[in-house]
Amino acid sequence: MTAAFFAGYGGSDKATSGDAKGVKVGVSMPTKSLQRWNQDGANMEKKLREKGYDVDLQFAENKVETQVSQIENMITKGCKVLVVGSIDGSALSSVLNEAKSAGVEVIAYDRLIMNTDAVSYYATFDNYLVGKIQGQYIADRLGLAEGKGPFNIEISTGPMDDNNVNFFFGGAMDVLKPYIDKGQLVVRLGQMTREQCATPNWDEAKAQERMDNILTTYYTGAKLDAVLCSNDSVSLGVQSALKSAGYNTADRPMPVITGQDANLPNVKAIVAGEQSMSVFKDTRALADQVVKMVDAILAKQQPEVNNTKDYNNGVKVVPSYLLEPKFVDKSNYKQLLIDSGYYTEAELQK
Repeated sequence: MTAAFFAGYGGSDKATSGDAKGVKVGVSMPTKSLQRWNQDGANMEKKLREKGYDVDLQFAENKVETQVSQIENMITKGCKVLVVGSIDGSALSSVLNEAKSAGVEVIAYDRLIMNTDAVSYYATFDNYLVGKIQGQYIADRLGLAEGKGPFNIEISTGPMDDNNVNFFFGGAMDVLKPYIDKGQLVVRLGQMTREQCATPNWDEAKAQERMDNILTTYYTGAKLDAVLCSNDSVSLGVQSALKSAGYNTADRPMPVITGQDANLPNVKAIVAGEQSMSVFKDTRALADQVVKMVDAILAKQQPEVNNTKDYNNGVKVVPSYLLEPKFVDKSNYKQLLIDSGYYTEAELQK
């Protein structure tokens, strides 16, 4: 699977402020329990209100039935466009069919909505590239291209109901699997499929519990050199298990550990040397792009997209706009996160 970038098509991506004034836009986010969704929701609301839109922002606390009810209410209230970060990308087809019947356009936000033709566009980061960045970071840190090894690695990815995991996992394994096949990387647990390595709801405690079991069963007397973690909450759980098992000491340093989202606790962990890297997805840029999509839709114009082949939701290939992620580690976090205003030095000191 590729994540090719190519020139967008379509007309203007702007509507006038007069077009936007008072128009209702619904923004449905999965949960407030993860920092990144709070930031996504706040960025979307801020950018849309600046344009004059009447914004209905709702968080569903990771309950599908709550998200369905909230979206139904947004349709009833007269929202003209829905921006939906889905909890379960396969559970919204019925309510979004209601949206389509009511003439409401739907933009899938960061997570592709599956099995419906009611989703008009998809805005996200290049999730295949997210995984490739994570895999390549591990390969570079361990010197795999130079033939070094063998090293022990384990894998902790995300839930089965998040379609993005297909891309995160696929991108990372496209980099790492050849080294596993050569014997330079060894998965002592033996679990290497998405299903086997899943973490329900990206739950930190579940990630910690699984890693506790792995370390107890497979690493008594053996050293773990790397852990592919698909996001930051999973990474924190893995880190907790490793610390409990005696890692993060002078004699037993932490393995190479990846993450995603550059959440504040994880950036602190990167600075402290407990997490190696996180993939930074600037949600401010994603919000900007979604607002452009909303403007274009309401102006009866074609939003800009840059991928029209990779994101098949089972019913249609959804025209998508992919932003480029970057990795953050100890060498560049100040430039990418502090200098850009994403975080302040004071936030990292708390």
